[in-house]
Amino acid sequence: MNPEASALPDLTDVRLQLLRPLLSDQVAIAAQDPLGTPPEPFPEETAGLSQNAVDKRRREFAAGRAAAHQAMRALNRTPVPIRIGPKRAPIWPDDLSGTITHCRSCALAAVARRATHPGIGIDVEEDTPLSRDLWPSIASRAERDWITAQADPGQAGKLLFSAKEAAYKAQYALSTCYFGFDGLELHFNLAEQSFTARFTAPQPPFRVGDHLQGRFAIGSGVIITAVEILNNEPCT
Repeated sequence: MNPEASALPDLTDVRLQLLRPLLSDQVAIAAQDPLGTPPEPFPEETAGLSQNAVDKRRREFAAGRAAAHQAMRALNRTPVPIRIGPKRAPIWPDDLSGTITHCRSCALAAVARRATHPGIGIDVEEDTPLSRDLWPSIASRAERDWITAQADPGQAGKLLFSAKEAAYKAQYALSTCYFGFDGLELHFNLAEQSFTARFTAPQPPFRVGDHLQGRFAIGSGVIITAVEILNNEPCT
């Protein structure tokens, strides 16, 4: 074994450290490597998978569930099955809020007590350019103008996509509403690695103009975004 290689930090740990500053300390986080051999999910979890799911999908699913179980343990909770709901969203225990995300090379989970965090959303994407052909389907005119103005428009487009995914997941815990990418409009503060997601249509309990705050990190080959909704924190 190369001693220099063995001294290198584990890529999964590096990505976990990218996520940590994006969320408050009350949120437990964990990471798994889908390219490795993640622990087997509970049978109740895999029951929701399509029988035709390919190996890549099964690996990412298993890694995401393993990360969620690990985050539960960090909250001193015994892991329980996180089933797939009728709208494909994970079903969490009544007293917990959680979110799972995965891409080809990374799976992350974040879990908190619902009493403090009624909603959490995280997203991880490979740090590869988002094709210009996809911009109109995920971005408003103002957002496309912002993407075009950036030094690396392809990366900016992927960042926008990821941030909308994180914001969508966080709000879904409260609204249980599905809507398109045009339901949120984002504004970024690149210097502070933060963004604001503003509702462009009512999604009760959210009103037009309500907004969610998020943060992002880019490094080690991925883009990570996170949004947390704190109890009693106004969204206006």
